[in-house]
Amino acid sequence: MTSPAQSAQSAAKKSILIVDDHPVFRAGLMGLVSMEPDLAVAGEACDAAAALEAVGRLQPDLVLLDMSLPGKSGLELLKDLRAAHPRVPVLIISMHDETLYAERVIRAGGRGYLMKQEGPEKMIKAIRRVLAGSISVSERISALILDALSGSREHSDGAASISTLTDREFEIYRLLGQGKETQEIAQMLHLSSKTVDTHRSHIKTKLGLKNNTELVHHATRWAAEQA
Repeated sequence: MTSPAQSAQSAAKKSILIVDDHPVFRAGLMGLVSMEPDLAVAGEACDAAAALEAVGRLQPDLVLLDMSLPGKSGLELLKDLRAAHPRVPVLIISMHDETLYAERVIRAGGRGYLMKQEGPEKMIKAIRRVLAGSISVSERISALILDALSGSREHSDGAASISTLTDREFEIYRLLGQGKETQEIAQMLHLSSKTVDTHRSHIKTKLGLKNNTELVHHATRWAAEQA
């Protein structure tokens, strides 16, 4: 029989929904969260559709969301979650370098960005920071965001150009750098080939590129620099 003290302790725990498409990593996160006396796992999801359903059903205190999901990216899902459940904070975890996505995540309404390479202590610290109402990013990203807000950031020409791309254009540019063709990108992002071509045209204009060959070379070189 549960004692009043145990019931109070359980009620005081903050619930975390874990969204990640890798079962082993998801299980590891669940174990990590479950070990904390003030945290509890509300549930788990492996893709965008399951995550949206789970948030509506479970009403977690926080969503721990992987950046890379099948069908719809974590960034797109973040925007959907912000629209449908604006009071539920989202902490993004990712294999991608923070300089690629952290600012975009914060602009989209995310409350933090943490690379998966960070240790368990930093993961728990980031979770608690977001639950407390703060934004959790590295000092490096915090400085970049402050510089951007103050208008004092100095970019190289390449970095400044990439930063002008919308989230969708950036996703397409990144996939082009990985060698993906228009039709493949369209299938991955659930877009028409015509829509992808339109985005490619906008990317070329923003980056000052003359044709598709220059665009692919530019994206490929950029992707190689990030590796």
